[in-house]
Amino acid sequence: MKPVKVGLLGLGTVGTGVVRIVQGNQEDLSSQVGSPITIEKVAVRSVDKVRNIDIDPARLTTDPWEVIRDPDIDVIVEVMGGIDLTREYILEALERGKHVVTANKDLMALHGSAILAKAQEKQCDVFYEASVAGGIPIIRTLIEGFSSDRIVKIMGIVNGTTNYILSKMSQEGASYEDVLKEAQELGYAESDPTSDVEGLDAARKMAILGTLGFRTNVELSDVTVQGISSVTKEDINYAKNLGYEMKLLGIATSQNDHITISVQPTMIRKNHPLASVNGVFNAVYVHGESVGETMFYGAGAGELPTATSVVADLIAIIKNLKLGVNGLKAIVPYKQKKLQSDDQVMYKNFILLHVDDKAGVLAQITQVFAEYNVSLASVVQQPNATNPDAEIVIITHRASKASFDRVLQYFENLDVIQRIKSVYRVEDI
Repeated sequence: MKPVKVGLLGLGTVGTGVVRIVQGNQEDLSSQVGSPITIEKVAVRSVDKVRNIDIDPARLTTDPWEVIRDPDIDVIVEVMGGIDLTREYILEALERGKHVVTANKDLMALHGSAILAKAQEKQCDVFYEASVAGGIPIIRTLIEGFSSDRIVKIMGIVNGTTNYILSKMSQEGASYEDVLKEAQELGYAESDPTSDVEGLDAARKMAILGTLGFRTNVELSDVTVQGISSVTKEDINYAKNLGYEMKLLGIATSQNDHITISVQPTMIRKNHPLASVNGVFNAVYVHGESVGETMFYGAGAGELPTATSVVADLIAIIKNLKLGVNGLKAIVPYKQKKLQSDDQVMYKNFILLHVDDKAGVLAQITQVFAEYNVSLASVVQQPNATNPDAEIVIITHRASKASFDRVLQYFENLDVIQRIKSVYRVEDI
């Protein structure tokens, strides 16, 4: 049996996991695809680096083009990261008729449409399961498992760093700054955590999920993004007292083929399955018109969980290769993109106000909500021993984003309101 030869771009954490799985599970993998699989050539930064896997140094190169242009290589597995130059590598690989597996969320969120179009032109496969949720097979599920259904909502905890921070803040009452420092020491957060804590990483993943779930071309600029750096332990305590947990949620919804996608700190009911997803774990909740509610949970990062998804994509490509059907399963968005306006985007809101502690203030505030057609689900006014002003905690009923934004704008100039302390989305389902 002629072996299938793989070129690997990158031998970091995930690349090492790929080699480990391919070498360690060779018998099982070969039995599935009907031929051996060999890691033929690997592009690395340094050939001389000491590594904890057994790989022939003769197969290593510092030149990715050497891997791309090797005529014997059938499949390129890209786990090196990067965007612009990596895009060139992948497009060149496709131009040469090579199939591609990538774990690169940034690349697929920004250039996925061009890459998939080139793959379709060259009748090549491009699979990218590991780009969204590590070891959770959510992409294949959206493409194949929900192929007969119409998805109306996707909610995801798709960033382990932020979920770890918010979980620790909730469970231990720690501050954001203290938990972030701990996450960095443990290796869960980068020295520059901006991409994670400001929601950019999650936004890229939600752009991919939105494109696949709604069959339209969602761009990163279509995703409204708010991170967790302003979340305080007091906010989390308020959420817990009201029966909610605070999570950084990616939320994508479709109504009458109009979509909206956001990433933002969200209060979610404690009895919702996503509320109990803690630590660095990820989960994706999918609501289909026919199937109803489903949820997928697992490790969102790490050497072997992520490498498992990468190798699963590799196996799928080789099976297609044996059947002669490569390039026939590419999901190219076919629906015209229609974004919901702020008047159409509807959800509940939590708002914490610091106000003058005097009679009539609450009446003024509730009157503003009424004027902008935002009805209130609950209102609590209470003193705070550490704050000379009174605190008013409000949860609204579902209201349009446009109406609620007008309320906030009015509050900015209302004399009796000293500060709009916190504003969060609220999800009850």
